[in-house]
Amino acid sequence: MRLDKFLKVSRLIKRRTVAADAADAGRIKVNDKVAKPSTKVYAGDIIEISFGNKTVKAKVKEIMNTTKKENVADMFDYI
Repeated sequence: MRLDKFLKVSRLIKRRTVAADAADAGRIKVNDKVAKPSTKVYAGDIIEISFGNKTVKAKVKEIMNTTKKENVADMFDYI
């Protein structure tokens, strides 16, 4: 799954365009490498997102094309 879509579906970032803009600006890393919006995300990958002075790290547990709010916790774990 594309990085921007995963971030939207998992609700780490609310909109896919916002996720794509953040990736284009170099604020998202996948496995310690700066990622593009089209970067493929797999189970076990570590995603690091920089929001100003705050950084969020998450490990991908499962890839789902769609999910309900209650099942978001199945997609990733905060590190």
